[in-house]
Amino acid sequence: MRSLYFTAVLFTIIFLLFEAIKFTGVSVPEWSTSYLNDFLCMPIILTICLKMVHYLTRDKAIRINVAQAFTLTSFYAIYFERILPQFVDRYVADNFDVLLYFAGAIIFLLLQGSGNHKQKTLP
Repeated sequence: MRSLYFTAVLFTIIFLLFEAIKFTGVSVPEWSTSYLNDFLCMPIILTICLKMVHYLTRDKAIRINVAQAFTLTSFYAIYFERILPQFVDRYVADNFDVLLYFAGAIIFLLLQGSGNHKQKTLP
């Protein structure tokens, strides 16, 4: 579980640094502006969700299962890749982004799965 939290913090730092670099106007590769945040998103969001569940239930054995992770990821993909592009010009529908959301969710699940044998999933 420690590697999950380390990865989430690392991904958050990368996200914040990248946004700060973009804000200053420094030129960055086009692939990074199109795809980096989509890849970083789900491990960060799912880790925050997991930490909130641990805090609210006071049970650190609880884990987010595959169905829950993929459901939340699907909601993000639908919202950011199908709904938002219809209303906000800044957002562009891109199927590769959807793959990156799910790749990030898989990384979360792999990192979450290692470790403690006394695991529970949310009902």
